[in-house]
Amino acid sequence: MFEEFEQDALFTPDQLLENRGRVAIFIDGSNLFYAALQLGIEIDYTKLLHCLTGGSRLLRAFFYTGVDRSNEKQQGFLLWMRRNGYRVIAKDLVQLPDGSKKANLDVEIAVDLMSLVGSYDTAVVVSGDGDLAYAADAISYRGARIEVVSLRSMTSDSLINVSDRYVDLDSIKDEIQKHPRPGNAYRSLSPVTVLQQERAT
Repeated sequence: MFEEFEQDALFTPDQLLENRGRVAIFIDGSNLFYAALQLGIEIDYTKLLHCLTGGSRLLRAFFYTGVDRSNEKQQGFLLWMRRNGYRVIAKDLVQLPDGSKKANLDVEIAVDLMSLVGSYDTAVVVSGDGDLAYAADAISYRGARIEVVSLRSMTSDSLINVSDRYVDLDSIKDEIQKHPRPGNAYRSLSPVTVLQQERAT
């Protein structure tokens, strides 16, 4: 019986994308960074924005990240993001007892998801964090569609279960990865380099 449900999809992928309306994108920068590491790619954020928007009307694209104010390369990268279509929400990194640095922005993402309901029709959540499942479920009851984009091995089932559409980053990696070119100045502002430096401190 269950095999029949798997084989007979109610809607094709194209039909699911027909009525996205206004799209708001919420990117967990840290989650995306580690997913990119797993895939062995470097994200091209212009391509990513184009891919996630998919021809729909973009309301706003939020990028949530922890920051080290003394890291000039990271500041340069975030400035580039602000000038190229992203609204950056930054939070200072906190040093943990084991020496690592972390900034948890789940609350900020959840609050923005809730506060903008009514301004968007589809929320694209680029994160696999199960802590966002409750907020995602709540906005779906207020009429918004939820799309989750993340690496499957890093994505909570609870978040997938409340989404209307799930996209594995592995399936779109060729569309969103950066192809390095000699002398590309933007490459020096890569978040991969920045965050690798943070992990080493």
